[in-house]
Amino acid sequence: MENSWYHASANWSHTFPKLEDTQRFDVCVVGAGITGLTTALHLAEAGYSVAIVESHYVGYGASGRSGGQMIFGFAAEQPTIEKLVGKDNADVIWQAGLEGLDLLRARVEKHAIDCDLVHGQVNVAVKKRHIDELKQWQESLEDDYGYSSLTFWNQDRVREEVNSPRYLAGLHDSNSGHIHPLNYTLGLARAADELGIKIFEHSPVRSVTKGDPVIVSTDDGEIISDFVVLAGNAYLPELGMGIYDKVMPVGTYICASEVLGEAQCKELIRNNAAVCDINFVLDYFRLSNDFRMLFGGRVSYSTLAPADLEKSMGERMKHVFPQLQNVKIDFAWGGNVAITMNRAPHFGRVDNNIFFAQGFSGHGIAATGLAGKLMSDAIQGTAEKFDVFSKIPHHSFPGGRLFRTPALVLAMAWYRLQDLLP
Repeated sequence: MENSWYHASANWSHTFPKLEDTQRFDVCVVGAGITGLTTALHLAEAGYSVAIVESHYVGYGASGRSGGQMIFGFAAEQPTIEKLVGKDNADVIWQAGLEGLDLLRARVEKHAIDCDLVHGQVNVAVKKRHIDELKQWQESLEDDYGYSSLTFWNQDRVREEVNSPRYLAGLHDSNSGHIHPLNYTLGLARAADELGIKIFEHSPVRSVTKGDPVIVSTDDGEIISDFVVLAGNAYLPELGMGIYDKVMPVGTYICASEVLGEAQCKELIRNNAAVCDINFVLDYFRLSNDFRMLFGGRVSYSTLAPADLEKSMGERMKHVFPQLQNVKIDFAWGGNVAITMNRAPHFGRVDNNIFFAQGFSGHGIAATGLAGKLMSDAIQGTAEKFDVFSKIPHHSFPGGRLFRTPALVLAMAWYRLQDLLP
């Protein structure tokens, strides 16, 4: 098991069987993360019989490893989405993104999921040009989309709330926040299990045979179903579906400090918000419910973790918070997220009865649950919103997965250089 604070603080444990023999369901979902579990819940509540097949265990992917920042919108900002699909479609996508936040909160309440839900998130400026970027971002969202939960913080205010010398301004959103992502995912799995959804762990999918019905095959069994949902994201294998090269798995990493205590935590982040800077290669951090600093950052385009992860992540944390210089790191872990070329989410159909959602680009806590709802709606015959997302154009990464990494590393080096410029 990885050295993850999320696993150490998991509040529900259950082992699901492997898939064996041939079984029949209305819908087969591939992947037991937030996307797959929410798809299954919505469908089961509508009366469908649903099975989920997972290559490892519930929450193995980004759903159980991520920074847990529950943020409005998508990794691609609204001006980018407008250029891709036009203003009218961008409006639909924006409203759907807000629906994703509401859906997450509704699931937490409906299923009594203990996942440390906290409201409040702030994007912070590291350099002077970021200050204008934050102001323009607020103005655009308020004027063009009527988004009214943002508050601009000047340097004095941001340093009152985030006790670091590094930040020059902030844009606070009261509608966003943070959660314990693994406990949220486990809560969804518990709800799915109670609803009669069959979850099969340690059952990697080897093939998906198109047709009516579709056949999903693993080493020891197969599921025959009317519909299939592909929700493996960065961990989905090549299944000949034509979507594999539209995303790139990228490693990202987090550490958890030793327990600091409530008083020191309040001195670090006074209002307990999630914090994220707006560099391209960014730092993100928040406090845990047991009063640790959870600090994320770094990326690996080879998906290989940096050497001595605890030390390297601890150094980044201490660069932001020099007052933590003597604090020990208790946990350090990482995993892959799937990015798209344009950073917009990639939703669509492979066939009339095979749906997929992927490429959340590190911005998936709310968007994954939204994807599950939209795919469920589409299977039930209401596909308007899902089809708007499917209009977003996506291109394959050049060179395929074998040769694309060197080109991507060169491109990211350029973005890192921009982060270093004043």
